[in-house]
Amino acid sequence: MSRNDVRILLVGDDKVGKSSIVTSLIKDAFIPNVQHVIPEITIPPEVTPENVVTYIVDSSAHKENREQLNSEIRKADVICVVYAVDNKESFDRISSFWIPYIRTIRNNISIILVGNKIDVRGENTTNENLKEEIMPILKNFKEIETCIECSAKSNINISEVIYFAQKAILYPTAPIYDSQINALKPECVKALSRIFKLCDLKNNGILSDEEIMKFQKYCFSQPLSEEELFQVKEIIKENYPEGISENGLTQNGFLFLHKLFICQGSVETTWKVLRKYGYDDDLSFREDFIHPKMDIPEECKIELKKDGYEFLKNLFNKYDKNHDGALNPLELDELFSLTPGNPWASMDIQQSFITDKNGNITLQGFLSQWSLITWLDYKVTLEYLAYFGYDNITSVLKIISMSKKHHKRNKKLKRNVYSCCVLGATGSGKTSLLKGLINKPFTESYQTTTKRFCVANSLMIGDGKKYLIMDEVGPKYDSELLSSKKRLDTYDVLVFIYDSSDIHSFAYIANLRKQYNLTGYPIVYISTKNDCVAVEQGYEEQPDEYCRNIGLSIPVRISLKTNTLSDVYNLIVGIGMNPKIAISSYRQNLNQIPKLVAYATLTATSAAIIAGILGYKIMKPVE
Repeated sequence: MSRNDVRILLVGDDKVGKSSIVTSLIKDAFIPNVQHVIPEITIPPEVTPENVVTYIVDSSAHKENREQLNSEIRKADVICVVYAVDNKESFDRISSFWIPYIRTIRNNISIILVGNKIDVRGENTTNENLKEEIMPILKNFKEIETCIECSAKSNINISEVIYFAQKAILYPTAPIYDSQINALKPECVKALSRIFKLCDLKNNGILSDEEIMKFQKYCFSQPLSEEELFQVKEIIKENYPEGISENGLTQNGFLFLHKLFICQGSVETTWKVLRKYGYDDDLSFREDFIHPKMDIPEECKIELKKDGYEFLKNLFNKYDKNHDGALNPLELDELFSLTPGNPWASMDIQQSFITDKNGNITLQGFLSQWSLITWLDYKVTLEYLAYFGYDNITSVLKIISMSKKHHKRNKKLKRNVYSCCVLGATGSGKTSLLKGLINKPFTESYQTTTKRFCVANSLMIGDGKKYLIMDEVGPKYDSELLSSKKRLDTYDVLVFIYDSSDIHSFAYIANLRKQYNLTGYPIVYISTKNDCVAVEQGYEEQPDEYCRNIGLSIPVRISLKTNTLSDVYNLIVGIGMNPKIAISSYRQNLNQIPKLVAYATLTATSAAIIAGILGYKIMKPVE
């Protein structure tokens, strides 16, 4: 959490030296006679080590001032409970009165114990005596961050009191360390373990010297010297031998090092690391870290840039430990251990992806899946790239304008990801068409689509790679989709599919087109089950004639059962790249429709895509 100011309140019995501590701080000298309560003082950020505005508030212990005290307790960020080391009663009242009283006003506020007047303490007092006195209080009151002794008269540790109070707010110990059992808290262990895995670039459970140097420079903007690195490793080796291996720092050694920082009073070191990797004070991820603000117009489409795909490719290879080109369930679980969980499983859609013969996701399937996730919700992709350690995640997106100039006026679109929605009657083969894109075998058994189904795969188009996303919402939701211009505009192509062996199949899609205004949307018609005997369709026009009359090509004939696909997936991408070749030229008065001829003047790219696709002829009216 980034803070600009800290408000420190001093409380305690009368005559323990609260006001003298404040005056010694601002005057840098002891003032024998000071007023009972010093007015609030403000310390500018440039004179504090943490560069924050600091407000220091004195208080009175008199009962008649309780209302004011209560108000200040509510406003404070941290409270210093001051006692006099030569007055045992003032010490005993920490646990008998002051902390219980503070609890009645505020819960879980950080507290610093400040023992003043150490200049008058007897010489026989030892550190062991002090520890015996303080430890019971620390065990009973978890809100106590630390203890410090000072002398306002001798100006000993006065600035340190304020520094520790600042640190209690800016770098709180309680969320990350359990002082009662002298151990890192589980959530802190989890966070630091994730950071270790991110820094372990070779994924071998060891941080090499080079990886430690990269980590140090990333977190603190400067590398360690070779001598400093040697000393760090020697300290770990001496105190925790299993923390160092022959090749570098182990994960347990990394955790031990941070425990050491905290125990030695350098809790800010651990917090700087945690915050650099996106953690807030409660060890959850900061909102600005996983959901950075981006101003993206509604008419834009969003893709991953090349750098994003390269990062994901490297991530895949890092966790592909057996180098077989696929991630098995254990490898995939380890990859997603950097995150709250697998996003594919949590999305409310049915998905399938490219796998090897063992059912493990391949690199092609992995990258295609992220293309799909980005298309569905780019914020999820940004969030997970943050979890995976990608720096400056907003720079990884390509934002493409999809204004009417591009889509409705038929400008050629230069993108890498294209999407289509597949619509058709029940049993027409929509799901099989989607599964064919990701190389899933055809099955005779039929299952009604009850949940949205999405798939994605990459295709080689010319010399480049393009991703195709196919979306099936199911007949139950076709009307809802087609009546929403906002939803329709998310697709590059509408695919109308019918079963050539079912007399009623074509009428379903023809009636959909009649019912909804689809002017300006690229459409391709596909005839499935061409391994079966085709029947005359129960509609006023047969499919070929219908398509010609609206200025589109005749349907592409395929058979998913025999894997006769006529390059239909490449064709869909080609239409997405050059949508004008599949936008209807339908006219209300059929008598005014001129003779249709083969559209032969395709662009070079589209011609290459469509070349060899038998039966698919692009038609347009004669000028």
